[in-house]
Amino acid sequence: MSIETLYLGERLPLYAGLPFLGILASIALFPLLRSGFWNRNYAKISLFWAAVFAIPFLFFFKTAALHEILRIYLIDFVPFIILLWGLFTVSGGILIRGRFAGTPGVNVALLAAGTVLASWMGTTGASMLMIRPLLRANQARKHKAHVFVFLIFLTANIGGALTPLGDPPLFLGFLQGVPFFWTFNILPYMLVAAGVLLLAFYFVDSFFHRRQHHVEMVHPAADFEGRGIRIDGAHNLIFLGGIIGAALLSGVWQAGSFSIAGVELQVRSELRDLIILLMGMLSLVTTAKRVRRDNNFTWLAMKEVGFVFAGIFMTILPLLMILRAGERGSLAFIVRAVDAPGQYFWACGALSSFLDNAPTYLTFFNMALGSLQIPAENVAAMLSGKIATPVAAQFASYLKAMSAGAVFFGAMTYIGNAPNFMVRSIAEEHNVKMPSFLGYMLWSICTLIPIFVVITLIFFR
Repeated sequence: MSIETLYLGERLPLYAGLPFLGILASIALFPLLRSGFWNRNYAKISLFWAAVFAIPFLFFFKTAALHEILRIYLIDFVPFIILLWGLFTVSGGILIRGRFAGTPGVNVALLAAGTVLASWMGTTGASMLMIRPLLRANQARKHKAHVFVFLIFLTANIGGALTPLGDPPLFLGFLQGVPFFWTFNILPYMLVAAGVLLLAFYFVDSFFHRRQHHVEMVHPAADFEGRGIRIDGAHNLIFLGGIIGAALLSGVWQAGSFSIAGVELQVRSELRDLIILLMGMLSLVTTAKRVRRDNNFTWLAMKEVGFVFAGIFMTILPLLMILRAGERGSLAFIVRAVDAPGQYFWACGALSSFLDNAPTYLTFFNMALGSLQIPAENVAAMLSGKIATPVAAQFASYLKAMSAGAVFFGAMTYIGNAPNFMVRSIAEEHNVKMPSFLGYMLWSICTLIPIFVVITLIFFR
């Protein structure tokens, strides 16, 4: 963290985050009240809120402000979009053919498969792979928005908790010295959350399924048969493996760095991004057009996510900088209150619901190191058991809590994790009326918060 970042984080008032609230309100209200206006102007709305913060920020802090803006876009936003684009493009070339009916059993099986895959191919990759079979399976059903709400809960978030490949916060931890398989310590938390969610989904889906059958019969052509299921575009799995390999390479390969406009970039990260771009381009060139056509593949969701998150990354910048300033920033009351695993779980999680969960996780990671006076170079030794002390055990308990919080709470809002927004966009593109921003939060609060309370009582007391 640079001295300039600390300086700006200490000086920025909390109301610098108002443009972020503005873009949140826009995402929440425009699609609900003026959906046509939003669909035509979301790029302009996003640009407007970004400018509301960026213009005075640049005016008052000049070069230091420009450096922070370039830094968040070059280091965070551009790699974020490249990874999303690569996974979206490659997974869009994989078509799972078969005769599906959206029965509760079939839907549970597809959601469970996506939850398992998420830790190994990323929450975005798994979500983009599973959403299209779910759309086809449930196309004849009237009540189906809940299917994609639970897809966000399970595949787009909670399923990504087991490896650094699953979710960006865990990958950042991997880069900080957390052993690759250490995150399997979160498995008990994930089993509780996923198990309860799948059970809850089965009962909710059964209710809506029975309700529909009382009114109309599902079209016979949608009946599920285990025979005849095949994968078209299966060669894209090779490109998907290339993206996963590129992410791993950037975590283990020690290379140099270079600077663009004063922002230090890692060679390994740039190589990762180039490989991901190459994998996506190869997928576009080698996949038959009919596969993407039959998969109902379009770029609309990717376009909306790109513009909206470009604005979000700008407007969350002051809040992240204030948070990084620790006890010297306007969010000092949060920093001072966090000194136990349960508090790390809820504080890191609550902020990750609205802010980018990767830098939020990294902030709490460094805060834990500082509070326990642990040198950064000792992280790997402590977590691997080479340094076995009470402080090491305490740090491990903090890390499990913040890791679970950053990943699990990403499911609380549409912007908590990028695939959430993509699932919503793709579902609505296929005429599924998804809940509004606030409507989705009502689902997440009523469904997830009780589960998180149970996890706290079981594991963080």
